Amino acid sequence: MEMQMRPAALLPEIFLLVGALTVLLGGSFVPRAKQWRTRLVTVLTLVAAAVAATLDMGRQPQLVFEETYAVDTLTGAARLVAVVATLLVVLLAVDELSGDARESETYALLLLATLGTIVMAGANDLLLLLTGYLLASIPLYALVGLARTAAGAEAAMKTYLLGSLLGIVLMLGITVLYGLGGTTAYPSFAESMPDAPAGAVAFGVVAIFGGLMFKAGGVPGHFWVPDAAQGSNSLTAAFLTTVPKIGALVAAFRLVSTLPDSVDWALLVGTIATLSMTLGNLAAFTQVDPRRLLGWSTVSQAGYLLVPVAVAGSSDLAMPSLLLYLAGYAVTNVAAFAVIAALPERRTLAAYRGLAASRPWLAAALVVSLLGLVGTPPTAVFVGKLTIASAAWEGGAAWLAVVVMVNSVASLFYYLRWILPVYQPGEPIEEASGAGSTRRRWAPRAAVLAATVSLAAGIGAGVLWLALAGSMAV
Repeated sequence: MEMQMRPAALLPEIFLLVGALTVLLGGSFVPRAKQWRTRLVTVLTLVAAAVAATLDMGRQPQLVFEETYAVDTLTGAARLVAVVATLLVVLLAVDELSGDARESETYALLLLATLGTIVMAGANDLLLLLTGYLLASIPLYALVGLARTAAGAEAAMKTYLLGSLLGIVLMLGITVLYGLGGTTAYPSFAESMPDAPAGAVAFGVVAIFGGLMFKAGGVPGHFWVPDAAQGSNSLTAAFLTTVPKIGALVAAFRLVSTLPDSVDWALLVGTIATLSMTLGNLAAFTQVDPRRLLGWSTVSQAGYLLVPVAVAGSSDLAMPSLLLYLAGYAVTNVAAFAVIAALPERRTLAAYRGLAASRPWLAAALVVSLLGLVGTPPTAVFVGKLTIASAAWEGGAAWLAVVVMVNSVASLFYYLRWILPVYQPGEPIEEASGAGSTRRRWAPRAAVLAATVSLAAGIGAGVLWLALAGSMAV
């Protein structure tokens, strides 16, 4: 990698920061009836960041700003996936936020949280990782509390308390690793810590993983996710179960790739992955609220995504499989939450009875997203699960590949509990029938668009794989 200080290398991050500040300050002077202007600025910001991230993907990997930030394939893919996922969230939120007194503030929080996610993904130093963690977490606390309901207040409190606690645990881990190696820079770990006590190294890494699992929604930082998904509004639920995962898991992969082999990282991270997969699936079996079901689903998905992290450095398939799964999961999960956003009155799985007859396109988007989360061909998540299992097998952790397959089959049960009522005959619930209410238009469009992208990405997975392999070879 080249080492230099080039602000232009951070163009996507700069766009997000400037856009967030513009929306935050500009929204104070825009009348409520014209808040669509801040929405337009948000969309333009995300599009500009996506274009900049795409143009930067084919360039030579480099370390910038005293080697604390890596601009490489991992960062580039995380930028693109996070920005596109946030753009889809903004699209599904148009009906929900239009005319809201906090519309511009919501967009600013989304942009700042996305920026924090990307900083976590590109961090090449533990102190910058901590900065990204805080930047991604603090806006999230406010987003969860925007619902202004009793359930929303409870969810916001749980999110804040657990985030603060695991943030302290993350700082403890950073302190331990700094004490062992005398550095916080990733590239120096392999040289500075080979003779350090393996138990102390493992303790420091597990503590850091505790903080990262809060953002990823995996064990042991998962407790807040179902409550936040159930108690917050639709846009926040879609965002918090999707975008923070990207930065946390890429950061975990980058960290594990640089650690000395004095500890069996495949076993350690694989254990966390297994617990996340299994616990998420078991808890989802009995859920009747679709938001809460998807909340537990995202816990299990964090486990699947940890599989390539477990074999980082021991399998050439680990990095591309992680990035491909992240991309597929992001659009598929947003599609599922977009359906929920389009039908806010349907708060139980049984309430979706008759949806296929009344809203066939929306029903199709829901089925595609749910079967996609299972890992059914030809969706993108199917290719992701296939490649992460292959990476585990190649990396000498065949047992992890078996765990992935077993949990995938088990997860089919609770997703089918949601799909079956959709195609059963029944009286459809009339949405938005109150005085002055309007039928939601943008959320269904976001659902169909995201589901279509999930299918297209699965069908064109070979092209995506070649693109990722080409970026790694640069």
